[in-house]
Amino acid sequence: MGMDRRAFLASASVAGLGMAASTIADAAGAQPSAAPAQPQPNNPYGGRPGGGISMPEYFRPWPAIKNRNLFLPGTEALPGDEMRITFLGSSPWPPSHSQKGTSILVELGNGTLQPRRFFFDLGNGSVGHAIALQVPAALINDIFISHLHTDHFADLPYMYPFRAFSGGFTPLRVYGPSGRTPELGTRHMVKHMREMNRWHEENFNACPAGDGFEIEVHEFDWQDRNGICYDQDGVKVRHWPRSHGKDGASAYRLDWEAAGLSFVWTGDGRPDELSALYGKGADVFVTEGTIDTPSLSAMKIGSPSELWEYTIDVYHTLYYAAGYLFKVTQPRCAAICHFEWSGDQLADESVAQVRAHWPGLFMFGKDLRVINVTRDAIWAREAVVGGDAAPASMDPRWLVKPGEALPERIPLPTPTMPREVQQEQFLRDLEIDPKKYYPPDVYRKPVQKWPGVVLNPREMLKARGIDPDQGDHG
Repeated sequence: MGMDRRAFLASASVAGLGMAASTIADAAGAQPSAAPAQPQPNNPYGGRPGGGISMPEYFRPWPAIKNRNLFLPGTEALPGDEMRITFLGSSPWPPSHSQKGTSILVELGNGTLQPRRFFFDLGNGSVGHAIALQVPAALINDIFISHLHTDHFADLPYMYPFRAFSGGFTPLRVYGPSGRTPELGTRHMVKHMREMNRWHEENFNACPAGDGFEIEVHEFDWQDRNGICYDQDGVKVRHWPRSHGKDGASAYRLDWEAAGLSFVWTGDGRPDELSALYGKGADVFVTEGTIDTPSLSAMKIGSPSELWEYTIDVYHTLYYAAGYLFKVTQPRCAAICHFEWSGDQLADESVAQVRAHWPGLFMFGKDLRVINVTRDAIWAREAVVGGDAAPASMDPRWLVKPGEALPERIPLPTPTMPREVQQEQFLRDLEIDPKKYYPPDVYRKPVQKWPGVVLNPREMLKARGIDPDQGDHG
């Protein structure tokens, strides 16, 4: 460990020469020389007997973590000085049972079960994991898209109408890069995504949605180096361009100034000098990665190795290069997301390629891996979710702006396009009379005109055994 191939071969050659000289000396009756010292692996964080050779002393759980071995959603209020990073998806292609499309959730603690949340990319299937983790759909917001490959935003058109339907009555905020031309930027994508969803939006406007279908697009210049695209309440998110086969791919760095914590997500791309520069000193540095075994991939998949080589060398970061970036940036925790897991048979090789440069704390950001971070410690666990996990129970406090008192009444928004406005009468005339399928003793008259729904938040909370005046927001 710590030697590259050339250094290893050089040392082996020197050792071979030494043995040859020793043999000649022995033949002449001389005293044989001592054997050369063998290289020893070293813990870069200093000696830690019983703690391994890559684990720092700060890799440990702490009292705020309720279960040291597993993350149980909905059981841990995040303290005000703690960051939690959850990998909602980690795969580029193909999707699998164990890997959904790339997405990383960063949560900043406020002492409640509903911390500040930031989503970095929103790949296919990732929203399902967010819902299973008891993230309320109404509170999904502030989505930072690294680039416009579909595996990084495929759940956006699926998620946003259902978010509005689920009580997300305020506009969605999406951040992302421009492109070489306006048609290649995030704003253009969102505009046409909504056109694609026109039928869906109008149909759901028969339900209370408020302004939930509106999307505030914060498009920044993809060429900006270390530009600021978010700056609110002590949190800054910066961005810079990356080489990913086309203009318009960006990396992000989040700095939470009050807690002194930071997070980097490079997005996709080739190893680059800007990520090495702007990612320095991050608490958690996450890059994408690809194992450099094109000949083995060719044998596994059947396609020519040259195709794999070309794809890697135009678009992606080799595990060797990921390790090099970690060495340059020196994060407290290094991770790789957006990778095709090559199976246990190549797991050791994957780690070995990273370890060619980086001996420190490292892990793969596989789906549902959770990393908790404070200034003094870091801990990683797997989240436990059911196969058919249900969404979080409705909490009326989600509908109240932060800092506002809980009102006595919360009227739901009036639908803007009720069914009778957007549907031909003859279709309703084709419906079967409900009395034909309802058992007589459970029949109720169908509610097909908006009745006007008003929530009594205090009554709802008390029914769930929650004190309406407590500070916790769900």
